[in-house]
Amino acid sequence: MEIAYSLSIALQSHQQLIIATIITLLSLLLAVRSFFKRPHKSNALGPVTSTGKKEPEEATSSPPCNCSCSCNGTSHSAVFLNGGSAGTVQEGMVTADVSKVAAERQSGASMMEQLVPEITTHALSYLDYPSLCRLSMTNSLMRKAANDDNAWKALYHKDFTLEQDSVTPVNGWKAYYAATRAIMNVNAEFFNIIRDRSLQAMSRFWLNADYVKCVHASGELFSGYNAVIQSWQLAFNWEQGVDFQVIDVRARVLTDMAWVTMKTFVDMDNGAFNMTNVFEFHNGRWYLVHHHSSVMLADGDVEQQIVHG
Repeated sequence: MEIAYSLSIALQSHQQLIIATIITLLSLLLAVRSFFKRPHKSNALGPVTSTGKKEPEEATSSPPCNCSCSCNGTSHSAVFLNGGSAGTVQEGMVTADVSKVAAERQSGASMMEQLVPEITTHALSYLDYPSLCRLSMTNSLMRKAANDDNAWKALYHKDFTLEQDSVTPVNGWKAYYAATRAIMNVNAEFFNIIRDRSLQAMSRFWLNADYVKCVHASGELFSGYNAVIQSWQLAFNWEQGVDFQVIDVRARVLTDMAWVTMKTFVDMDNGAFNMTNVFEFHNGRWYLVHHHSSVMLADGDVEQQIVHG
């Protein structure tokens, strides 16, 4: 039982690698099959004798074929009489061979295109963001499969949230996933600045505009860029370095605006804060324009607030 359990754990830990390996092997097998299905040129001079010399086959011993040569009893003289030449006949035969090879390749590609989506539809759902990007760089068929909009929608729901299932991104789910990941990274940088208590970094993080606003957990509102930065200066001077634990992060990204909601804990035993950050996109980067932090009320506090209200 211990061996079986260890084997199952090992298989689960290497599940993504196994899936990618299976897909690659199937692609190689189909490519090899397509290669060996190419037509091979026959020996036009007849069989080779024991002396190593090739002897022409007798006309009476060879059965009729369906090719474009003179095996059916027609000679090349008909082509010459019509103004053709031996080069024309050879070019026609080469063209026929090339067309046949192209048809074989095309049929093989079609088979592969039909097979790959059936295999990868479920397999791609196990891949993470970097693995899906690496898969798209292997070949054209894998790139087409890895760029499928449904694959990126499933990855978005797995990595971020199921709340936006009805959303139809303008530029597709892949671009929407990339934009959401970018705003998540920007939002994480906000908490790194607070941990470092860097006023200079916080000044660059906010948009320098008179309509930006900040509401700290104390409930006090600061409006305008200068007032907001002064409020953070006071916070950094009064408080020691704070290491927030951030959970339940949800983001919504539009063309030039995004907002992120989350729950944060300074101490898991002392309750949490509800936070909202609103960003605007200017000159190729995201800037914070609104921050709101408020203490989450416990169930008893909520009932008390309702009674007093």
